[in-house]
Amino acid sequence: MASLPLHEEIPRKRRIQRAVELVILLLLLSLLAYRLLFLGDHGFHWLLALFCESCFTFNWILTISIKWHQMDHKTYPERLSQTSELPPVDMFVTTADPVLEPPVLTVNTVISLLAVDYPANKLACYVSDDGASPLTLYALVEASKFAKLWVPFCKKHDIAVRAPFRYFTAQSTPLKDTPSEFQQEWKKMKDEYEQLCQKIEDATSQRGLPCALAAEDEVFSNTDRKNHPTIIKVIWENKEALPTGLPHLVYISREKRPKHPHHFKAGAMNVLTRVSGVMTNAPFMLNVDCDMYANNPKIVQHAMCQLLDAQNERDCAFVQCPQIFYDGLKDDPFGNQLVALHEYMGRGIAAIQGPFYGGTGCFHRRKVIYGSSPDDAPTGGKIGDGDMQKRFGKSVELTESATRILSGANIKTDAPESLSSSLEVANEVASCSYEYGTSWGIEVGWIYGSTTEDVLTGLTIHKRGWRSAYCTPDPPAFLGCAPSGGPASMTQQKRWATGLLEILLSDKNPLAATLKDKLRFRQCLAYLWILTWALRSIPELCYAALPAYCIISNSSFLPKVYEPTIIIPMTLFVIYNLCTLSEYLRAGLSIRAWWNNQRIWRVTTVTAWFFGLLGVILKLLGLSETVFEITQKDQTASDDSNANAGRYTFDESPIFVSATTILLVNLTALVIGALGFRRVAYGNSGSGVGEIICSVLVVVHFWAFLKGLFGKGKYGIPSSTIFKAGSLAFLFVHFCKRFRGVAYGGSGLGVGEIICSVLVVLHFWAFLRGLFGKRKYGIPSSTALK
Repeated sequence: MASLPLHEEIPRKRRIQRAVELVILLLLLSLLAYRLLFLGDHGFHWLLALFCESCFTFNWILTISIKWHQMDHKTYPERLSQTSELPPVDMFVTTADPVLEPPVLTVNTVISLLAVDYPANKLACYVSDDGASPLTLYALVEASKFAKLWVPFCKKHDIAVRAPFRYFTAQSTPLKDTPSEFQQEWKKMKDEYEQLCQKIEDATSQRGLPCALAAEDEVFSNTDRKNHPTIIKVIWENKEALPTGLPHLVYISREKRPKHPHHFKAGAMNVLTRVSGVMTNAPFMLNVDCDMYANNPKIVQHAMCQLLDAQNERDCAFVQCPQIFYDGLKDDPFGNQLVALHEYMGRGIAAIQGPFYGGTGCFHRRKVIYGSSPDDAPTGGKIGDGDMQKRFGKSVELTESATRILSGANIKTDAPESLSSSLEVANEVASCSYEYGTSWGIEVGWIYGSTTEDVLTGLTIHKRGWRSAYCTPDPPAFLGCAPSGGPASMTQQKRWATGLLEILLSDKNPLAATLKDKLRFRQCLAYLWILTWALRSIPELCYAALPAYCIISNSSFLPKVYEPTIIIPMTLFVIYNLCTLSEYLRAGLSIRAWWNNQRIWRVTTVTAWFFGLLGVILKLLGLSETVFEITQKDQTASDDSNANAGRYTFDESPIFVSATTILLVNLTALVIGALGFRRVAYGNSGSGVGEIICSVLVVVHFWAFLKGLFGKGKYGIPSSTIFKAGSLAFLFVHFCKRFRGVAYGGSGLGVGEIICSVLVVLHFWAFLRGLFGKRKYGIPSSTALK
């Protein structure tokens, strides 16, 4: 009797959506044709509009290609009993800063992984601490003690949420109708968890190493997070290989030296791969960020359904779970929950060659990470030692373990006799000099060359001919904390935009992968959609400033309301917004959530993505180096009842200057238009209702910045940012008038006007100095804001 499938793919029916998307494309092409037909009758602003709209059309073509086919995935973990034996899985957790990523957050993620429904003798959890923090080690040691009580409790009572901070938040008291035995155990667990949190909090407030780790004082004394030897500690070992026990737990802080590049998270992942390779060498690996706890206790089984059910291994190199966040504010005011993005774009990419590797919540085949291609035939363990050492390094133990993985030989599924016996070789492969002269970071492991190592590594896997799978169980596999609005979110988006553009401009880009390797054409288009995020900031910035330019210079980039061609942009505007709104409604989101995402994506594009572009340009010019900026993690639950919940926050970062400038430029244009200070138009070329409406829409999209002009504290835009943006807005207004004058016979701004402006500034020089002064010599921020 044939065994039942472990998973199935269900294509979505979307004929109506495809028709609407094609209508939008037709309208965009009609608008471009209109621009080209009348290009000779207009000036610079018309050409700029043509450029921007061409970019938008190209991006829409990429979007249609991705969304054309969408696939749902359903897994059947209850059918895993058909398999002879479940394979081992090594689980990786990465953290880099005990301040930005509090140890209690890492501890909850680790505990949730140790408690998943999977034989404990098939699991091993490795925690990479790039911050070399004794506090993180101490927290993990204490967490292992708590886990010995928590894991049996969860499995005995079939607890659904196994991250204790989430479980005790959602259920502050045990249910009254539960047995008294459960209530007693529940209270004991809560007391134990509160004691764990208190120990970590006390250790955080102390200076030096906690007393419980005094024996490790020699290891951590005088340790600099950027200059220290390898530190590997086996915190817990399942020596008896009990399937109902506690999985292995290992702490790793790789060696770092000032003159050796450490390659950020990609370097940490490669060390985890090598260390686990000489310790447990599981054929499958899971990696999660320190804030992404296992929300579905059966997630490993769900992933195995796709990894083991593949008729051909090339169909599933890795299984990616979407990033979903807990305690999101109502209506997604910061636009960072990405629900609609995963629902449509994610499932669309999954139907081509498979989802991108997202950096967390992903199950990998170790052989794929080791550089294997789908067409590589098993060699029965006969691989040249010399070739293996060139690829994997000089460690005999590592090359032997890699040979077993790549050859397809039977891999020992029981736990090793002793993890401690592997510590010496583990320290060797974790050294900062081990990779020199090998293929690590080039062809093997996580690939170097970008701060978005996840996308680059996934692209490298796809171009070898592999496919990937999308895993969307119910409840969601993993949940994490989304960055709050403002600085934290901008930092994350800037890092993404920078890393993605680095990939696009490198020789590892998807165009080369399609021409030279085995990346499918539509998958190439999908990669181009995400890799061009930073480049999209240029047309977005220009288009946001275009209405203001036209109002100030009294020119037009839109047809007049009485012209028949006005129907093209009007219909395009209405249909596009109705199309995107329907997507949000079908995903179970509100109209308010749709609007919040629309405006925040505009803000993100002209701020974080724009500065990501500038960062790459400076790197190419040799003026700066790429910096991996860690995003602030916060375990605190969001509170919708808070009056300030959902308010945008600001800091002194220059990343907010561009958006503030756009806002001030459009406000100035609307004032000029309302007061009639525009120049006299030539014929019917003056600005009209369309330009005013567009300018108002820009202001509405940047409403958070308008409120920030009058806000206080972190909710207000700093005066230094306002001054910089105001200066740029002033230059923009003068540029508009001068450029318009040059275009029409020299009637624009002249030397006299410039001299008068300079004289005005000189007369008020004391006030100009006051903008930069302090205390009584500086203009108060409240006065500057007004």
